[in-house]
Amino acid sequence: MTGATDAGLDVVDLTVRYGGQVAVDRLGLSAPLGRLTGLIGPNGAGKTSTFNACSGLLRPSSGRIVLLGEDVTRKGAAARARRGLGRTFQRMELFTSMTVAENVALAREARQAGSNPLRQQVATPRQWAAVQAATAEALEVCGITGLADRVVGALSTGQRRLVELARVYAGDFRMLLLDEPSSGLDKAESERFGTILRTLVSDRGIGILLVEHDMELVMTVCDELYVLDFGALIFHGTPAETKASPVVRAAYLGSEAVMEAAGLAERGVG
Repeated sequence: MTGATDAGLDVVDLTVRYGGQVAVDRLGLSAPLGRLTGLIGPNGAGKTSTFNACSGLLRPSSGRIVLLGEDVTRKGAAARARRGLGRTFQRMELFTSMTVAENVALAREARQAGSNPLRQQVATPRQWAAVQAATAEALEVCGITGLADRVVGALSTGQRRLVELARVYAGDFRMLLLDEPSSGLDKAESERFGTILRTLVSDRGIGILLVEHDMELVMTVCDELYVLDFGALIFHGTPAETKASPVVRAAYLGSEAVMEAAGLAERGVG
């Protein structure tokens, strides 16, 4: 468990079952504030099930989810969001007929409304000003201020990914779960995205738990990594330690492209 000053997200003995199948087996991990933590593994390793349990979209069979020092295992997704947990999904959930600024503003509006959505319709001038300020800051941090008035449906995939990140940032969440956020990005866009993630962590003190298949991005931006295989934790360490682990290499056998990108192939380890 992390200390009181850096407590972000702690997963304690998490088990997720679907019928008789174990998707996650007694997983333990910590993703502190001010750190970028990666959760990686082959397809079907249990990463999405872990994210769904952390965000409240499914009830675990056993174990606990602790958010910012509070046990939220029995809290729903909305309650966890109000307590500071934000999440993105593999499939982007943006309103394509709305502008970039309108999409980003929605996160802060929803956060202010809390459990009473009517508050979004009757915001005070002070609340409205707070939404505008949060939106402007998020657009600037993510480098998309120039896109504020563009309709999201007209943007490229890379631009939409930045809008998605700006929206979750505008929600003033302390802890972010990012699920395949670089999907669809080219190399240059992925590098830019990684730089923004590091800024959020180092300059803003946000905690990030990242599920990502772009191993070059993972190895560049993450402070530490947890590796899952068949629902079980098989390794935990720094990116350098992960690259050198024969256990991790074995888990990725049969996926040579992934191994090469991560530097996990034998000749990349030295």
